Amino acid sequence: MVSSDAPALARPSPHPALPAGPTDVTEAWLRNRRLSAHTRDAYRRDIGAWLTWCAARDLDPLGATFLHVNEYARGLESTVGPRTGRPLTPATVARRLSALSSWYDFLLKLRAVEANPVAGADRPRVDRDHSATVGLTPDEVDALLAAAETESGPTAARNRAAIALLADLGLRVGELVSLDVADLGAERGHRSVRFVGKGGKPRRRALTPGTAYAVDAYLSQRAAGAGLPVVDLAGPLLATASGARLDRHSVFRLVRRLARAAGIPAWEKLSPHSLRHAFATTARAEGVPLEDVQDAMGHADPRTTRRYDRDRHNLDRDPAYAIWAARARRRG
Repeated sequence: MVSSDAPALARPSPHPALPAGPTDVTEAWLRNRRLSAHTRDAYRRDIGAWLTWCAARDLDPLGATFLHVNEYARGLESTVGPRTGRPLTPATVARRLSALSSWYDFLLKLRAVEANPVAGADRPRVDRDHSATVGLTPDEVDALLAAAETESGPTAARNRAAIALLADLGLRVGELVSLDVADLGAERGHRSVRFVGKGGKPRRRALTPGTAYAVDAYLSQRAAGAGLPVVDLAGPLLATASGARLDRHSVFRLVRRLARAAGIPAWEKLSPHSLRHAFATTARAEGVPLEDVQDAMGHADPRTTRRYDRDRHNLDRDPAYAIWAARARRRG
């Protein structure tokens, strides 16, 4: 398996040669799956890291065994993340191995390998009931929105729209920055937005009056600056001064800057995902059924939605109280 953009692998493979190098095979694998652009980029990095690891050991990826994958995984577990300064979490290592397993499944279908070496590897245990994301209380979310409201300057209206979309819809940051002006619409009396979610699934969500107002105010300001009517605006919904799409790193910095201005103690550890967790927790606390929150967040598994609900173990929500109250009503 040789590529012009990777070192030649010393060990010959007993398996049939691929029609192209690792990079081309990876691109073919990605085209074969319905994935968002952000997920594709993440998977490219994951597979690229594995190929680099193999090349450094003169190991043909087609001849790798579960022992090699185990060695690679243990190395990942001791790798320090550049952003956090801490070792990669078990969830991050498990996600990278999941991408690698999918890549090998694709090679298996091509009959380029006889077995998937990741299948027999020792993957890290991931606690489905835990998330490392730092959450926000409803009061902290309110303070974050208030901080956005007090901002002034050329990007203030855009920033208010971005924070409102994160807070009221619980969007993933990738979903947020991928929105286009054309994704906005109206359905059955609701202001709405359509987008492609995780896994390439088409999604639609309702805009709350507050979020709709923030988005409209931003677009009106942007249209006036361009000398256009709002209906003629096109391109990314959240744009930079040059008209380019706002990137995810800018949104990370925005959340932390506003959190610091709002006096939120854990501002340095917050991320756009913190608002997504807050969305799930608050929705459940307000009595929104789990399945409705699950649908809104685009989760395939309700256990994922429950993990986002930071208040799920609050004894105020113990079903025993509801059963006792119902019994009391029956007794009159």
